[in-house]
Amino acid sequence: MTGVLASQTLRSMIDAGVICAEPPVLAEQIQPASLDLRLGQVAYRVRASFLAGHGRSVAERIAEFEMHRVDLSAGAVLEKGCVYVIPLMESLALPPGITAVANAKSSTGRLDLLTRTIADGGVEFDRIPEGYAGPLYAEVCPRSFSVLVRPGMRLNQIRFRAGQAVLSDAELHALHRKEPLVSGEALISEGLGFSVDLRPSEGDLVGYRAKPHTGVIDLDRIGHYAAPDYWEEVRTSEGRIILDPGAFYILVSRESVTIPPDCAAEMAPYLAMVGEFRVHYAGFFDPGFGHSAAGGSGSRGVLEVRCHEAPFVLEHGQVVGRLVYERMSVLPDMLYGAGIASNYQGQGLKLSKHFRVDSRS
Repeated sequence: MTGVLASQTLRSMIDAGVICAEPPVLAEQIQPASLDLRLGQVAYRVRASFLAGHGRSVAERIAEFEMHRVDLSAGAVLEKGCVYVIPLMESLALPPGITAVANAKSSTGRLDLLTRTIADGGVEFDRIPEGYAGPLYAEVCPRSFSVLVRPGMRLNQIRFRAGQAVLSDAELHALHRKEPLVSGEALISEGLGFSVDLRPSEGDLVGYRAKPHTGVIDLDRIGHYAAPDYWEEVRTSEGRIILDPGAFYILVSRESVTIPPDCAAEMAPYLAMVGEFRVHYAGFFDPGFGHSAAGGSGSRGVLEVRCHEAPFVLEHGQVVGRLVYERMSVLPDMLYGAGIASNYQGQGLKLSKHFRVDSRS
């Protein structure tokens, strides 16, 4: 059995103690092809981001770099520009042959919350090797907005794999011929390429740019915050915009994409040589995303974009990322958008679920 492990397999892993948690895992943490991870009771403010490194524990490194600790039990603010390490409620005891990869959840990425998973002995972010037994930690660095967090909040998620799961370009071509994966022409090269939409079918609103000085966002408040208090609208009638260094943008893909029920996908950055920007790390696409079996008819990918050293002209149709498709080990017993709380099925240009776009926008 090779491929990405499905929801029913995750439940079996929890029952077998491969995935451990205190308190126990909640049913709503289990997604079609991933498990949401929960923040623990304390956050450690550290001097800098770090990896544990071979033979070293995260706890050892926290002791080296800790500035102070923050009790999250009554809710606490993680401040913009600071780095925190937070023990998670979940831990792992992976058997041979099973690896894991973590990623920020969609709403986390759309808030520009850099969230990565680290583990004892780790030499890479978000990658857990086979046979790993030990705790998990979230490194959280709010980039655009300070946020209020509490224990149990779910900022990142983890996906488990058995063996090689990635579909080759030939397999992707065959899958696309059988069932179109994208509206329009499929650009397939080490995954399915997607481009930015800067010529909307109606109006001239193409995105949002985070404002530099805003209030705190309580991550439990859904549809609460007026978008204009936190975001500037980005409009163009020319099919291009200029990205400012250091600024964070929410844009949308030109293509609508589909993830069949027997596949999962991960958003990967495009080649660095094409420009001074990168698409943000939030990138798991679950089985059923945009698929008719889950009530979708193609969903566009929301792009979290940050510009780096120099201003950069981004033009309509420019390729900015790719979706790497993987086969599921078995068909999951739940699909994205079908009977589970899925905020972004059938989405277009959309901010995170915390914002409302009211009459002022």
